[in-house]
Amino acid sequence: MTTLDAARDIAATTATPPRPGAGATRQRFALLTEHTRRDISVGRLLEAHWDADAILRDLGRDPVGVDEFWGVWAAESSTAVLTAAQDTTGAWSVTGTKPWCSGATGCTHALVTARTGDGRAMFTVALAQGSITVAAGDWHNSGMAATQTHAVEFSDTPVEFVADADAYLQRPGFWHGAVGVAACWFGGASLVADRLFRQRRSDDLTLVHLGAVDTALWNGAAALTAAADAFDAAPDDLEAAHAIALRVRAIIEQVATQIIDRVGRCLGPGPLVADEAHAQAVADLTVYLRQSHAEHDLRALGALVHPRDEGGVGAP
Repeated sequence: MTTLDAARDIAATTATPPRPGAGATRQRFALLTEHTRRDISVGRLLEAHWDADAILRDLGRDPVGVDEFWGVWAAESSTAVLTAAQDTTGAWSVTGTKPWCSGATGCTHALVTARTGDGRAMFTVALAQGSITVAAGDWHNSGMAATQTHAVEFSDTPVEFVADADAYLQRPGFWHGAVGVAACWFGGASLVADRLFRQRRSDDLTLVHLGAVDTALWNGAAALTAAADAFDAAPDDLEAAHAIALRVRAIIEQVATQIIDRVGRCLGPGPLVADEAHAQAVADLTVYLRQSHAEHDLRALGALVHPRDEGGVGAP
């Protein structure tokens, strides 16, 4: 069974988790963490499918259908551009290239963003169309390769309008979903940490690394719990959701990075070359973490929390 088959099977046999902010966000994040701890690529694909369902509901659209498996293809690039156009009947189509499309060869549908004459908008697209071509040979890392993430070419492909970019981005659910990604990172970090907890050594240095990794996992779990409770307490607070998401993503990225480093320093190269599952988990998590915007997000968080002088820079 391929990774995509496994993800689709789980989606078909598991109840769609509650939307974030609907009172059961802890359970949603725990489910994402659990599946990613089992298989990072499977968890990443499930996160996108369930996020697509939440986005559609947030924007007043029908949820994902039975036997459908969705991707969310919203990455933008200066060199790969997808453009949407409307014909005289009002029907929309898209032409161009969409980069970083996870599940490109296995999803049945996707939410895609495309440029319009007025800016950007989000559309749904059924992927079983001859006008859609998936790029080959554009992924050169074993990390996350199983997600079948590729550039996708569209040629006058019919799509359905969902919302303009502001409606998609300027909603608390966008930031709730961003923490869902962090919950997956945390699951991946827990999977990498499991290799350290399974080894039998108990010398002083090993115990130091175990203590540090355990503390990191505690901090990550606490951050996700706090975020879930805050989202449920104030589901419509966009400003708070934005700041919380940036904080939690930064915390979980630090947790995951520390765990990769400490597990490697403690166990040495052996598991990275002799333990196929562990080597794949490290490779997957290393690539997955780069979905973070790193210093760009920290700068954005700093701008949110920095007190502003009304007189501007240099005001007394």
